[in-house]
Order: sequence, then C-alpha cells, then structure tokens
Amino acid sequence: MIKDYLLQDWSLILVLSAFAIALRITVFLDKTTIRRMYIMIAGVFLLSIVVFVEFRCAARGEYRTLRSILMAIRYSATPFIISQIIYTLVKKQTLYIFIPSIILSVIDIVSIFTGIVFRVEDDNSFSRGPLGYLPFIVAGLYCAVLVYLLFKRCNKKLMEIIPIAFLCFALLSCLIFPFIFGSDFSKIFCSTIAIALFVYYVFEILQQTKKDSLTGLLNRHAYHADIRKNPEEITALISIDMNGLKVINDTQGHAAGDEALITLALCFRRALKSRQFGYRIGGDEFVILCRKVQQAEMTELIERIETNVAETQYTCSLGHSFSADGKKPIEDMLKESDIMMYAMKERFYKEHGQKAVKAKWEEKQKAHESDV
Repeated sequence: MIKDYLLQDWSLILVLSAFAIALRITVFLDKTTIRRMYIMIAGVFLLSIVVFVEFRCAARGEYRTLRSILMAIRYSATPFIISQIIYTLVKKQTLYIFIPSIILSVIDIVSIFTGIVFRVEDDNSFSRGPLGYLPFIVAGLYCAVLVYLLFKRCNKKLMEIIPIAFLCFALLSCLIFPFIFGSDFSKIFCSTIAIALFVYYVFEILQQTKKDSLTGLLNRHAYHADIRKNPEEITALISIDMNGLKVINDTQGHAAGDEALITLALCFRRALKSRQFGYRIGGDEFVILCRKVQQAEMTELIERIETNVAETQYTCSLGHSFSADGKKPIEDMLKESDIMMYAMKERFYKEHGQKAVKAKWEEKQKAHESDV
C-alpha cells in the first residue's frame, strides 16, 4: 500500500519537501507566515493520503463507511486549504475567514448519515445529494476572495499580477477539471495545489529581491537593472528626497524615522499609475521612472504626490526631468532632476531651518494623535 502511494504521489512529496526546505532557509518572510505555510504543507500532504485511501476503497468496492468519512474529509479540505492560503498570504486576515469552511465541514459530516451532499450507495457507487455542488461553490467563492485580496494589496504592476493570475488559474482548474475529466482528476488535486503554491512562493521571493524591505518600493538593484532595460522608453524621471529625516532620527529615534519613510513611500505608491515605477535608492532618497508617458501625466503624478504628502506630518523636496523622445541619457535626466530637487531642498531649509522642521513635525504629530 505504501509502495502504491509513493508511486502515485512521489512528485507531490518532492514538491512539498522542496517547499519546506525553501521555507527553512528563506530570509524574506516573517516567522508567522512561515509557520502558516508549514501548516498548509502538512495539510496538503495529509489530504493526499486521504485521497489515496478513498480511491483505493472505491476501487476495491469495500469499506463503504470508511469511504464516506474520507469523502467528507476531502470535500471539506478543499475550501479549508484555500481559506488557509488566504489566512497565510493576506496579512491582517482574521480567523473569521475559516467560518464558511467550518460550516461546510459540519454539513459534509452530516451528509455521511443523510446524503445531503453525497452518498455512497450499498454497492459502493457514488451519487450527489441536493447540496452536491456546495463544496465547489464554497471553494469557488474562496478563490474569488483570494484573488480580490491579493490584487487589492499589489501595486497593479505586471510582475505582481502574473503570479496572482497563475495561482487563480491553478485553483480554478481544481474546481473545473473534475467536471471535465471526471473524478480521477481528484488524484492529482494535491499535486496541483502544491505546485501552484510553490510556484507562487518562488514568484514572491523573486519579487522580494527587487523590493526595499522597509517601504515596499522597488530597491536600488531593481533601479539599476530597469534603467538598462529599454532606456528609450523612459520619458520622465522624478527625484524625491525627504526633508528633516535626520531631525526625526535624532529627536524621536530611528523607529520614528522608519515610520516616516514608510508613510512617504505609501504616498508615492498611492500616486503611481500604469507605467510609473517607484524606487528607494538610498536612506531618504527616492526615484520614480515613467515609461512612455506624456509631460501632462508626469505633472499630474507630481501633483498627486504633493497632495498625498501634504496629508501627512512630513515634507519632501522633488525635481523632475522629461524627455519627449526618450533620447536623453538617464544619467543626464537624473542629474537635471537632482539639481532641481536639491535647489528646492535648499530653499526649504533656508525658509524654515532645521528647528522649524522639527517644530512643524511635532505640531502635525500632535494634531494626528488628537484626531486618533
């Protein structure tokens, strides 16, 4: 029996083992996320055993009661695994996400005795009950919620949409293919889920290597790689430098400085649209590259950034450079933008001074705390 299981699910075991090893050595995920992923891996592995034993009972035409119990577990496991994916991948998700899957599990257990979802007849044949499609409907709704939440939190850039689309396709295939290819597809359900999660994890890790861990913007390495990629498409460049970060670090501590950078980065990310990419290239230095945009689009982007930043207790200086035909070298655009940005910063400190920066920050901080 063990030999037959290994022959059927050896590829699944290899994928899950590779997944577990990758999680063990990763440095990009927090401990809570890693722990939840381990739970997913264990769940998929145990489900594969359940599926194997269930189909073995069906093939032998024996153990009708055991097969019913295993079917209840399998029907309940699919929505539960997808809800666990949501709980793992979408931060700040509560345990309430499991309520529909728990309710479905109760209905599946009741079905063992009533046949309301499925029934295993005396001759060991399978038939659907009045709620026979409920497990697929619940799992489909979970898939829709997962895709919505993942899409909502991403930057709407192609490199983040592709893994979401891949995961969506893989999960939907698990719901649709059983009706196309029959129940035998259930034998590779666990492998499909495992591969989909592992590939999504690889996509996520690859993206993390391009991201700044503090702000969520693209990092310096991504910036240098992107300016070498089709540089003729870059028609606008914006340099941004935060005002008064040293004051905040010296008076409030580096945690407050990090919070300031995170807040400003969020302002930039909210302002970005299609073909506009934000990078953190230094401590408080940011750059935005725009590909194939008109000057009016660049101006509107700057206005959105200024509006967003004005709603916070922080300020920044920025400069810009535009190349209508994309022929201006990136180095020249960055130099032109930096000159404008540093001139704005010099005017700011000349007018306000370091003490004024501190006073303004503290005033806005108190106003923010009073609003809360």
